[in-house]
Amino acid sequence: MVDYYASCPYCGKTLDAGATFCSRCGKNIASAGSTSVTTSQHYQAAGTPPDVENYLVWAILATIFCCLPFGVVAIVYAAQANSALMAGNYELAVKNAENARKWCWVAFWVGLAAGLIYVLLVFVSTCAATF
Repeated sequence: MVDYYASCPYCGKTLDAGATFCSRCGKNIASAGSTSVTTSQHYQAAGTPPDVENYLVWAILATIFCCLPFGVVAIVYAAQANSALMAGNYELAVKNAENARKWCWVAFWVGLAAGLIYVLLVFVSTCAATF
C-alpha cells in the first residue's frame, strides 16, 4: 500500500490511495520498496532515459480536423512536455503530456459535437424547405 500523493517509481504517475499496482505502467508498487525516491532519481540510478508520449501528432491532428482553439492548447502542452523532458524534469514532462492528451480529447469531442450539430441543422433546414 502506498501513501496518498505518492508517485510510481517506474513511470511517475500519481498513485491513488491504497494502490498496489500503477494504473499507467501496471507494475507492482508494493514490491518497489520505498516510494520516497523521485522518478528522476530512479531513472538516474537506473541509467535509462525516461520516455514520455507527448501527444504532439494527436494535437496537430485535433487542431486540423476537430477544433482549432483547443487543438492549439494541446500543441502548446505537447511542446512543453518536450521542453521539460529535454531539461530533465520528468515529472513536469508527464504532467504536460497528460494535459496535452486531455486537450486533444476536448478538441475531438467539441469538433465532433460541432459537426453533428451542423449535420442536424442542414437536415432540419432541408426538411423544412420541402414543406
